[in-house]
Amino acid sequence: MRLDGRRNDEIREIKIKAGVLKRAVGSSYVEWGKNKVYAAVYGPREVFPRFLTKNEQALIRCRYNMAPFSVDERKRPGPDRRAVEIGKVMQGALEPAILAHLFPKTMIEVNVEVVQASAGTRCAGITAASVALADAGIPMRDLVPACAAGKAGDQIILDLGKEEDNLGQADVPVAIIPRTGEITLLQMDGSLSNSELEEVIRLAMTGCMTVYEKQKEALRKKYEVASHD
Repeated sequence: MRLDGRRNDEIREIKIKAGVLKRAVGSSYVEWGKNKVYAAVYGPREVFPRFLTKNEQALIRCRYNMAPFSVDERKRPGPDRRAVEIGKVMQGALEPAILAHLFPKTMIEVNVEVVQASAGTRCAGITAASVALADAGIPMRDLVPACAAGKAGDQIILDLGKEEDNLGQADVPVAIIPRTGEITLLQMDGSLSNSELEEVIRLAMTGCMTVYEKQKEALRKKYEVASHD
């Protein structure tokens, strides 16, 4: 058993809700363990600045931000290098699933705001952003779930908690397109043998499929309520 009582192959509790922000075209809210994340999608709309316009497809722009109060020690407001990097990682994870060629010369903005952080915010952010894109009606090949696995205390484990992430030996976030099995995000922080890495990736992909079911359930719930109304 791990510090929080989970088995090595057990994911933290996840709650996902779609359509939570009225002013966004599409939105979602994700609670993943102690992480609390909002995602909002705007567009397709006119590209600004215009020189970034792509003639053949939409420009996908992802912004990731951690609120100053989201961590134990107050964070300086505004984007930092880590936030910019995670924004680009999110964009790379989501772009292969979005049918951007259907909206040439436009821009689709994806905004992710972390209001409480506790390990695994990039996976929670990608998961939330994918649901928000679907809620906005953006055509996609499939949803994009994300989940991490890694190594702590010489054990291969799924969905690292805060202490496991800080003190563990490796962390490997993964995002996939379930319909095709394509991996759209694969990063590694730490050290693993080849066999350990293969085991970690398999475990993370299993976690992604658990997240995928939660994403679909959140979208179903929203539209079931809408149909009853």
